[in-house]
Amino acid sequence: MQLSRTAAVAVAASACLAAIAPAGAALAAADDDRLRTRQEAARYDTMLVKLENANVPIFQARTVHCPSGMRVIGGGAEAHGAGAVLVASHPTEDLRGWVGRGRQDGYDTVGISVYAICAR
Repeated sequence: MQLSRTAAVAVAASACLAAIAPAGAALAAADDDRLRTRQEAARYDTMLVKLENANVPIFQARTVHCPSGMRVIGGGAEAHGAGAVLVASHPTEDLRGWVGRGRQDGYDTVGISVYAICAR
């Protein structure tokens, strides 16, 4: 049996669609996961608070604080500069902020950035 050109194109198109349907479903599921993540963030009312890079004396703490009514649920810090080393990155004792400390070989100062993930 020989198919007309139109029928052959239709069969080929159907085969292509059948092959890519699982990929499309996976992309839709990933979009659903991202949507759920955004909805979770909105439900928990989270935000990232940044303390931009600034040079401070070595080992001096830099602390970023969450807005009133929020607590820290995560965070981090970065040490900037040649030979810079982050020596501490932890929540404040009251869980309302994040602390970063660092040092830099051969210098009296170090650049430190600090980030806090805050939630209600």
